[in-house]
Amino acid sequence: MLSIDLTGKRAFVAGVADDRGYGWAIVRALAQAGASVCIGTWPPTLRIFTKSLERGKLDTSLPDGGEIRFERIYPLDAVFDNDEDVPEDVRSDKRYVDLTGYTIQGVADQLRADFGDNCLDIVVHSLANGPEVKNDLLDTSRPGYLAAVSASAFSLVSMVQRFGPLMRPGGAVISLSYLAAERVIPGYGGGMSSAKAALEGDTRTLAFEAGRRWGIRVNTISAGPLASRAAKAIGTIEKMVDYYRLNAALPEANTAEEVGSAAAFLCSPLGSGITGETLHVDKGYHAMGMQADPLLASE
Repeated sequence: MLSIDLTGKRAFVAGVADDRGYGWAIVRALAQAGASVCIGTWPPTLRIFTKSLERGKLDTSLPDGGEIRFERIYPLDAVFDNDEDVPEDVRSDKRYVDLTGYTIQGVADQLRADFGDNCLDIVVHSLANGPEVKNDLLDTSRPGYLAAVSASAFSLVSMVQRFGPLMRPGGAVISLSYLAAERVIPGYGGGMSSAKAALEGDTRTLAFEAGRRWGIRVNTISAGPLASRAAKAIGTIEKMVDYYRLNAALPEANTAEEVGSAAAFLCSPLGSGITGETLHVDKGYHAMGMQADPLLASE
């Protein structure tokens, strides 16, 4: 029987802050397949996340009756590459002041200290932030635009730069994109569509460069909308989910679990021939050329 087996593999998943988003679904799928999992959590949410985990408020259950157990939980702010990039107002912020090693390089150094060289097989980039996401692109400021690209796209480049040397040949990097990289999605502004387009373009280039340099694969999943806590910053996320449900090729909304399963496949030996790919997991919505709802209503 063909199955996904990640036993003996170690994954690092960046961008997990609760148990409702795609990041958590990917963690669950990787753990179910047998991988050991470390995560990186944004410092402002780290305390809430760890306390919730300790108090059993997060759903750590696995379908086989087991539980998700993290090898390590690291603070990670992926807009900073090195310690010298962190401005003083961030260093002295009460949510950061007691933390160290929360830059991308700092986490890479800590992974090496904890597990040695060649310690990773899977890296997941589940990171996105656009401070002006509710603004039309025409109303987006330069700082807002650059912040969106920095947090949502360049962070992938930086992670591959720094985690690639820690990865074993045959390893896999995966990120999360969205259809706004290819099509106009009203309400998804602030430079986020540009950031997702950059993410997908960089995925192709990184697949070549990291493949030749370290023998690892780089792919991204273009997932349909999910009404997670983070996505609620968009403001219209519920309407977006409903629109997909009515107009996708399969008239239903995709689930977090479906995206998690696709990620586990891409990171497994079953996906060994796939790199540089944008895989749509959106019930076929991306393939539609016109609105289906009026056609269905007229039948």
